[in-house]
Amino acid sequence: MMNKKTAILVDGSFFLKRYRSINKIRKPDPVKTANDLWEMCLKHLKQAKNESYNLYRIFYYDCLPYDKKQHNPLTGRVIDFSKTDQYKFQRFFLEELKKKRKIALRLGILEDRKRWIVRPSITKELLAKRISVDDLSEDDVLFDLVQKRVDIKIGLDIASMTLKKQVDQIILISGDSDFVPAAKLARREGIDFLLDPMWNPIKPHLFEHIDGLVSKIKKPVNLRGKR
Repeated sequence: MMNKKTAILVDGSFFLKRYRSINKIRKPDPVKTANDLWEMCLKHLKQAKNESYNLYRIFYYDCLPYDKKQHNPLTGRVIDFSKTDQYKFQRFFLEELKKKRKIALRLGILEDRKRWIVRPSITKELLAKRISVDDLSEDDVLFDLVQKRVDIKIGLDIASMTLKKQVDQIILISGDSDFVPAAKLARREGIDFLLDPMWNPIKPHLFEHIDGLVSKIKKPVNLRGKR
């Protein structure tokens, strides 16, 4: 039996958010996080007994961390983002991924929207009048950054691998529905397209655009009250 080729595409920001939430980690270790991602991806190759898949490549999509200085609007204090724990983790984590066999980084950019925003949870408190603006602290606001060119890179890679017949199967680790057009193309061309949402619920209509739903990270303890 001929081995089939599998490409695994990882939405980096989604993976890190779910990984921290599921494992209840406040300060993740970059080396362990990279190893856990690698092992989670390899588990996808162990499928049905009558099928055999080889890893074509793992594509990891994310952005380099923000490294400029900004003034916090509440305190006026200068925040050097290149000195933050988030910056240090992201840099070391990406370096660790580079050392892994068959991992390719696909990096977009972080767009600076030149403004600070109040955290959503704090905004709810303000609107409910449980707190006032005078109660806000430095940590209640965030500098507004948005990823660019990440989703388009995922879509282009799916289309390219599909049309070039480079793989037989694509596994996408993501919780976003922006992949649907690319998934449709892949499935029309005979590609087996699986989604790994890391136990995150997906919208019902997405099932018609994938060939399977499977999560390889440990199941969250509090998911519907079951392990």
